[in-house]
Amino acid sequence: MMPATGFDAAMTVILKHEGGFVDDPHDPGGATNMGISNRAHPVDRDHDGDVDAQDARQLTIAEAKSIYRSQYWDACKCGLLPPALALCVFDAAVNQGAGYARKKLQEALGVKVDGAIGPVTLAAAAKNPWQTIYKFQAMRLRSYAADRNYGLYGMTWFRRTLETMAAAARIA
Repeated sequence: MMPATGFDAAMTVILKHEGGFVDDPHDPGGATNMGISNRAHPVDRDHDGDVDAQDARQLTIAEAKSIYRSQYWDACKCGLLPPALALCVFDAAVNQGAGYARKKLQEALGVKVDGAIGPVTLAAAAKNPWQTIYKFQAMRLRSYAADRNYGLYGMTWFRRTLETMAAAARIA
């Protein structure tokens, strides 16, 4: 039996990487829950007049999934990509930004890099998804290695990238 694909299957992988509530003083996102940071998605959930760690703790799984679908999955047109490639692009969007993921996908495909996933990008992605995955994931690793926070998070980022590629292999 083939593993499930699509948004819900990808969310399983993302939530495994992102985990639960974290308030790492070295993370510029601030308080984060299920990978959703107060900085990127400020919501005063407890209506006390400020967005703080308590608000991050109150994030629901439904709210997290809604944010992930609209801001990352749909923003990168993952539902139109081959499933294994979609997982890798979605993971990059979540961890490195949707704009980064779209542009790196285009770069890996050798098409015009404009950040807009349209017919040319989608057609190229359908031709050889695994060649694209190899290039795309290698680009991610190089980007992480050059990041100023590599010393703190580098091994975690590398593990995440490789685990996502392994999960992609299981659905290919």
